Amino acid sequence: MKHFFNRKDSIVTEALDGFLATAGSGTLARLDGYPEIKVVLRADWDKMKVAVVSGGGAGHEPSHAGFVGAGMLTATVSGEIFASPSVEAVLAAIRATTGPAGCLLIVKNYTGDRLNFGLAAEKARAEGFAVEMVIVGDDIALPDIAQPRGVAGTLFVHKIAGHLSETGHGLASVAAAARAAAKDIVSLGISLSSCSLPGQAHEDRFGADDGELGLGIHGEPGAERIALQSASALVAIMAERLAARLDAGSRYALLINNLGSVPPLEMSLIANAVLASPLAKSVTMTMGPGHLMTALNMNGFSLSLIKLDAEREAALRAPVGPHAWLPARPVSPPVVVAAAKPASRDATGAASRDAGAERLITAVCEKLISLEETLNGLDAKAGDGDTGSTVATGARGVLDRIDTLPLADKAATLAAIGDTLGTSMGGSSGVLLSIFFTAAAQSLGGGAPLGKALIAGLDRMTFYGGAKLGDRTMVDALEPALKALDANGLEAAASAARHGAESTAAMQKAKAGRSAYIGRQLDIVDPGAFAVAEAFAAVAAMFAPA
Repeated sequence: MKHFFNRKDSIVTEALDGFLATAGSGTLARLDGYPEIKVVLRADWDKMKVAVVSGGGAGHEPSHAGFVGAGMLTATVSGEIFASPSVEAVLAAIRATTGPAGCLLIVKNYTGDRLNFGLAAEKARAEGFAVEMVIVGDDIALPDIAQPRGVAGTLFVHKIAGHLSETGHGLASVAAAARAAAKDIVSLGISLSSCSLPGQAHEDRFGADDGELGLGIHGEPGAERIALQSASALVAIMAERLAARLDAGSRYALLINNLGSVPPLEMSLIANAVLASPLAKSVTMTMGPGHLMTALNMNGFSLSLIKLDAEREAALRAPVGPHAWLPARPVSPPVVVAAAKPASRDATGAASRDAGAERLITAVCEKLISLEETLNGLDAKAGDGDTGSTVATGARGVLDRIDTLPLADKAATLAAIGDTLGTSMGGSSGVLLSIFFTAAAQSLGGGAPLGKALIAGLDRMTFYGGAKLGDRTMVDALEPALKALDANGLEAAASAARHGAESTAAMQKAKAGRSAYIGRQLDIVDPGAFAVAEAFAAVAAMFAPA
């Protein structure tokens, strides 16, 4: 795996400095003592309030430094990647932030963190500081383990303790609330890959068709290997296990956490799956989906739930300073606004029959659908490999609606095809062809002959799209074909389209469309031009002499 870094031994310190330099508010600072002391703290801290300190190994960003600020953490202590911070670093954080009100340490249940934070707490008490410590073990992946791991549910404790401190509660009250909250949190994670550490050789233990359920936030193996399935099926497995640990009739807040490299599109899909599962009946509030406690670049996510009461709900809803925290929001179904209808519809838009027009449209659409894989193959060498699928989707959209087309009226038919492609085809090709057919329909309806109307459509398409002859796009086949059609008929148009498409293979480089981003000659026919040529060939074949 590839990573952006300078030296392995300076990754964390450079990252923390970058974080502080871009935090922007001036309310955050770090203690002196790099690289041994890596403490980020509030520069505006009032020591008359309870200090809330947490931390652990780096690699979980935005945890932990991202949650330092008003209403959450007073300071965080970072170790190296996935390594607990030293006793002296934790003790430095306690000394820097703790006044008469005392200090609460929030620790995830890992041996290194328990020992180092614990010894620092003992030393701080010996120096006269009032220090309490709460250990969070929210992971339910290994139900029989005596010491469950602390994972993303720890963030609930950060938020609740930080709120109580900010609102003036004493150490005993803050510590009691944090301990009680920790007992009422359950979490479970899943991933399709392990994480890789910068500067270290990586060998993914996962197969191509499996993932792991219940793996830790340091890449340690999960509780079990699980076959790759749909997102809904995977979420259903997690939801069932989490639901078994919930109290019937209670209300819960849900935190949906990205473990590192799941795209936002997939995270929203996962959120939808969770809120469509039986787990949703217990959830009244959500945080996320988003990056909250990651495991470097792990391709996975975790779900955490905490039982709510009035005090916890108020604490979770309270605004905070740190931008990394995702505000708690009530669960609500999507709001659907009715689409606006056209102010009027021309009577010529009503469905009508014309056997010849139907055969022609069907022949072109079926030809384009048959070319799906061929066009995708061409596009894979020049773009993102989806031209065939895009064209086939548009063709299927027209075929699906052919019984509703006003085939007896050529102008209305062109307009209806334009509407269909604009909504069903997608991508820039769909928009461009929608413009082409819509403008051609307007010209034809205004009295122009068909050939001239199609050229008018091409003019509008090139005006908005920006491509011209020689730019290595479908225009290189479409323009000569339409001009030949207007002057010499269908057979000449098909020949011109074929020659135009073939010419794109010899063009130095594309000047428009997605292929323009490739700075070299492609030596293949442009897929859009090829599709145009094949469409004209299909029409010409229909009218060829027997």
